[in-house]
Amino acid sequence: MTSVSPMLGGIASSGVASSIVGYIGHRVHVVRRREAGWLLTALGDVRGKTILDVAGGDGYWASQLAKRGAYAIGIDLAMAKLRRGRTLPDPPGLIRGDALSMPVADASVDAMVSMCAIEHFPDAATAFAEMARVARPGSLLTLSADTLSDEAHWPKLADGHRRAFAVVETFDRDKLAKLLEDAGFDVLRSEYMFKRRWAQGLYLRLHRWRYAPNALAPLGPLVALSDRRTTAPGGAIVFVQARRR
Repeated sequence: MTSVSPMLGGIASSGVASSIVGYIGHRVHVVRRREAGWLLTALGDVRGKTILDVAGGDGYWASQLAKRGAYAIGIDLAMAKLRRGRTLPDPPGLIRGDALSMPVADASVDAMVSMCAIEHFPDAATAFAEMARVARPGSLLTLSADTLSDEAHWPKLADGHRRAFAVVETFDRDKLAKLLEDAGFDVLRSEYMFKRRWAQGLYLRLHRWRYAPNALAPLGPLVALSDRRTTAPGGAIVFVQARRR
């Protein structure tokens, strides 16, 4: 899901402007603020650690990890996003590369994060095998993925979402746990977001207008409260924390 408004991209010629664009695009967002908060917090103390953001776009969240003392690296295929990331006030290391064949040395990374990226990859198993290859034993991986548990109730909306955001495959907690286990990771904990059916319907409608995730940011606390008050077994998105064996 796009997170930096193209409408603002033209002013990103300075560090200050890029910072403003980054804040609006990534933090004023009905999904991303909570998602990133969960995933980055689940990495624990990152000071002095080498952390890889897999398919991290412009590297905004990697730059936030760098501010916490990590040596943060973002990898992505989109050159336009990487160029934009290099204009951030404190840009992380940015590498152009494919998540299915990363230009990263074996066992060289202390931790990894990947935000709603795995559902776009043509081969999730290969992506996880690559993450396992570059991860040091005992290192943490936090990731999120589209689940869309109740998409059968909105087939047209679900189809529009998949086409708009190039979703190849969806994942629930059990499916991710199996793939991660096969790659050499153990799932430590997980959590769903947009659990209630109305919330999942809202999530699926975000593709209808490209700025909807930003415009609907004020609904984020309502969604979070709704999630806390239900024991629904699924949701629109799943968050996972895993450890490399």
